[in-house]
Formats: sequence, C-alpha cells, structure tokens
Amino acid sequence: MSLLGAVRDTVEQLRRQVADLHAELPRNALVVWTAGNVSARVPGADLLVIKPSGVSYDEITPEKMVVTDFDANLVDGELLPSSDTAAHAYVYRHMPAVGGVVHTHSTYATAWSARGEAIPCVLTMIADEFGGEIPVGPFALIGDDSIGRGIVETLRHHRSPAVLMRNHGPFTVGRDARAAVKAAVLCEDVARTVHIARQLGEPVAIDRADVDSLYARYQNVYGQEPTQ
Repeated sequence: MSLLGAVRDTVEQLRRQVADLHAELPRNALVVWTAGNVSARVPGADLLVIKPSGVSYDEITPEKMVVTDFDANLVDGELLPSSDTAAHAYVYRHMPAVGGVVHTHSTYATAWSARGEAIPCVLTMIADEFGGEIPVGPFALIGDDSIGRGIVETLRHHRSPAVLMRNHGPFTVGRDARAAVKAAVLCEDVARTVHIARQLGEPVAIDRADVDSLYARYQNVYGQEPTQ
C-alpha cells in the first residue's frame, strides 16, 4: 500500500478544506500576491497538505494542493510545495497537538515583527485567544526548518497560537487549519488595534489573574455546545 493509501479519502477532504481556507487570507487582507500559506496535518499519517509555491490565490483549487511528508518531501501533487513547507513540517513533527499552521505577511502584525516587539496583552480579545502577549520569535532564513525551530522554541513557552517571527511575519497554529486561520485573522486585528492605541498613549496591561480567567472562559465555556 502506498504512503497515501489508508488516508486517501482524508487527504482529498483536506485538499478541499485547505483550498477553501486560503480564500480567507485575501478576504481578511492578510496577504498580497502569492505570499502566505495554510497547511493541515493528515491525521493518522506523518503527512501534511499545503499550498504550492508561487500560485495566485485566484488559481487555487483542491487539485493544486500538494501533500508532503514531515521532511518536506513531495508525496503527492503536480506542483512544488510552498517555500515554507519545511517550517510547517517541523511544527507538526514537534507539536503533536497542532493540526493546522498558517503564515501571512499581514501589515500590522508584520510591522510588530519588524520591530522585534511582542504585542502586549492589553485587550480582552488578546487574553481570550492568545492567553497573554503575542510573542516574538527569532530571525531565521527561509528554505529549511530554521523557521520551524524558532516557532516551536517560542510557542513551547507560551499559550499563544501566534508567534511574530522577527523581520518576517506571523505564524499561527491551531487544533486544525480553520483554528489556525482564525488565529491569524485575530492576530492582525489586535496588532492593528494596539498600534492605534499606542498613538494615543501607553495601553494599560490586563492583570495576569484576569488574563488567566478570561482565557479559561473563552477556551472552555464560550460558544455553543456541540450538537449530538
């Protein structure tokens, strides 16, 4: 049986999901041209589905999504994988709970990364989604797993699903690809709001105990109970 054999149906579902989720990046003004990418872990196999390199968002289809292993080797697909594939693969290899990874160059979050400055926890939305500040990761060159190493080393010490890789831009993770996209959208939103707040004066940090309370409520209580 081929590497894809037992998970072929799952891979095809993820190709459709990942292709659809890429539309959320330009819709939320998180990317320009062909920059940015969404990937999803394939449950039950050391594989991921990701956008191919240099393909316009208008041209993305499920059939163009590619599958690689956790060493960033192409397993299935006609096009070359994203140049960030090694970073995504490293995250999946070393963070088993992560099911989706997103990278964007969204303007405000990337501006914070250019300054090498964490986004402070001064909004309830930051406490809810990120559990504290949105941290900065180290500078790393593109092309190998150096970025992935920086993501993992940084997020291991934070509850945040987002990291601002210095001089590069935000990467977000989630239990699945949709959750990672949501984190990318909210990361850019709070990056913009906190930037504007700083034009007016110094934002007021939320006390740690309140951050913990807000995070616990949002992660465990907020939303609808799943239907049976």
